[in-house]
Amino acid sequence: MKRIFFIVCFFGWMSAQAQLVEKVTDPVEWVNPLVGTDSKHSLSNGNTYPAIALPWGMNFWVPQTGKMGDGWIYTYSADKIRGFKQTHQPSPWMNDYGQFSIMPLTGKVRFKEDERASWFSHKSEIVKPYYYSVYLADHNITTEIAPTERAARFRFTFPQTDSAFVVVDAFDKGSYVKIIPAENKIIGYTTKNSGGVPDNFKNYFVLIFDKPFTYNATWHNTSLQNNLEAKENHAGAIIGFKTKRGERVNVRVASSFISPEQAELNLKEIGNDDFETVKNKGKAAWNKELSRVSAEGGTVDQMRTFYSCLYRSLLFPRKFYEIDANGKVMHYSPYNGEVRPGYMFTDTGFWDTFRALFPFLNLMYPSLNAQIQEGLANAYKEGGWLPEWASPGLRNVMIGSNSASIVADAYLKGVRGQDIKTLYEAVLKNTQNEGPLTAVGRAGVKYYNELGYVPYDVKINENAARTLEYAYADFAIYQLAKALNRPKKEINLFAKRSQNYRNLFDPETGLMRGKNQNGKFQAPFNPFKWGDAFTEGNSWHYTWSVFHDVQGLINLMGGKKQFVAKLDTVFALPPIYDESYYRAVIHEIREMQIANMGQYAHGNQPIQHMIYLYNYAGAPWKAQYWVRETMNRMYTPNPDGYIGDEDNGQTSAWYVFSAMGFYPVCPATDQYVMGAPLFKKISLHLENGKKIEINAPANNPENKYINNLTLNGKPYTKNWLSHAELIKGAVLNFDMTATPNTQRGTKTEDFPYSFSKATRK
Repeated sequence: MKRIFFIVCFFGWMSAQAQLVEKVTDPVEWVNPLVGTDSKHSLSNGNTYPAIALPWGMNFWVPQTGKMGDGWIYTYSADKIRGFKQTHQPSPWMNDYGQFSIMPLTGKVRFKEDERASWFSHKSEIVKPYYYSVYLADHNITTEIAPTERAARFRFTFPQTDSAFVVVDAFDKGSYVKIIPAENKIIGYTTKNSGGVPDNFKNYFVLIFDKPFTYNATWHNTSLQNNLEAKENHAGAIIGFKTKRGERVNVRVASSFISPEQAELNLKEIGNDDFETVKNKGKAAWNKELSRVSAEGGTVDQMRTFYSCLYRSLLFPRKFYEIDANGKVMHYSPYNGEVRPGYMFTDTGFWDTFRALFPFLNLMYPSLNAQIQEGLANAYKEGGWLPEWASPGLRNVMIGSNSASIVADAYLKGVRGQDIKTLYEAVLKNTQNEGPLTAVGRAGVKYYNELGYVPYDVKINENAARTLEYAYADFAIYQLAKALNRPKKEINLFAKRSQNYRNLFDPETGLMRGKNQNGKFQAPFNPFKWGDAFTEGNSWHYTWSVFHDVQGLINLMGGKKQFVAKLDTVFALPPIYDESYYRAVIHEIREMQIANMGQYAHGNQPIQHMIYLYNYAGAPWKAQYWVRETMNRMYTPNPDGYIGDEDNGQTSAWYVFSAMGFYPVCPATDQYVMGAPLFKKISLHLENGKKIEINAPANNPENKYINNLTLNGKPYTKNWLSHAELIKGAVLNFDMTATPNTQRGTKTEDFPYSFSKATRK
């Protein structure tokens, strides 16, 4: 019997995978917010949590399985929930701020997180972007959440009991709560954060219940108090009531970084809407944004993966602004602690997201990015620097000055409404100064500007990576300076500096290598050594970080044949590594090792564009092969669905772009570089009312190669697509085949942009 049952289940599963989804009419229902949650400190399968939120919402909600202060808020392997947490966490490594939790319980009064925790099962858990429900077994309570941008509705279904309670935990590091029984209300604030905030930082919250309290108490630290108010290192509140079997208690919750009064105003997002109305509005908000990209003709798993990645691409950067009583946009500044007019966004690291996430916003959501750009100008005015990693203000993590790419790509792709004069001033400031943190401005800028590189032996870590990223940033500034008609001398300066990558190319190994102040390459040199001269990677990863001048890199390597062979070698090498710089095997190393793709470390950002570089050397079919391999092997719609950190939409945006058939190798240019589409059809519904239609009717697991392509009915042989042309509306018809077409896209005139080619004309 067991054998027969197994066979039936196996063929049922195979049939589901073979069945193609012809059309998606309710895309949010294809999203699995649990993708990437089966992670831990030592190994990331995404390092995500299920964000119950609206697109780019100011507040997210998450069931909290980890202890207070643990960056791994929710892990799929956990079996207990400690509370339902308002979170602003961009990643476990950055941790959280503006956080508090709500937990219903029955029986005796308990407020410590381990004592109030309840067993739960994924079998009794419903997880959608706009709705969460779970059964808390120890308390016999079902908890439901439906969010708005700055508020949420909770619904607790209680058993019959005279001991039903709700605990509000404002967390430690300085918090306050007050119970107002006459209004069925709890107010308070939390200050707990992980950095990047001014001294006056608070997140003010308000909860309004639809049932009078029969029990009131506050607590601080470990002591229960018979008071209505508590202000302490760690404060919280407990309210209680009698409930009938199946009785639903509703709670409206909102918060504000501005003031308690603003928190009350933010409750107006709910207004008089009941739980189901809030839930349905949230679903509609997600479907509106997700429907902008319509995929057809993929397997069930491919559709789930695609829309789950699209969901992750629409979460960050989050809105950090609020609407005041007069309907005006305001924000609390995480840079100077003042309340200012205008937009503010946060919780993104440009080292990750400049690569694909922001180009995706420029293509599909340019009006949103116009607001983000205004927020960047406000950040500079209020803090004196552009953030490279904001959460919510300046954080001292990662390298480069990739804000130049963020600013330039938006402007060059037609985004307008921002204060471009201020943003250009900010970008220039980065090129001349070190910042108050090593992640702000440019560490080693004096060496870079004088020598053309950041030396290995001057006690500035990750120096080769900095040099390569500064050179690309200088190219982005060069492009922006031309568009802004800046002085010729200034334009030429950044054109020259964009070539500084050449200073680190070692002709002996054909790889990028750290260089000492005296002009000699650092020695000994191990191209498999992670860190040291590089950032979360090795020379095999960073050698390709010449986004803007791939032809120049090809020339340095001796020509197209040698370049393609070097790319091939990345996949052919064993996944060996040298972890001595870190003195431990960091999770990024382990993820490369277990991926079984040689030295290709898709789990981290530096190499994610590398596959597309085959197009620059006349071997586009190899890009088509490896893109499909990466999508098939490195992404699934399951809790272990990523390889490495998802990183605020970047790794998801890679998949979304790649499934469409092209990728922005070099932001701050007009071009997308070709891969091959995944689905039989994808339609992009642009903000300007135009549509990009991508047809590949012969697509299937075997047909991964482009035989021929037409653009708007005409044969198209190039290995790139123009942004300016696409946004006019376009129809791309791909003829897909199982055999590589080794003749298409092999002519020099078909290759994508490179600085060296462009300046020779």
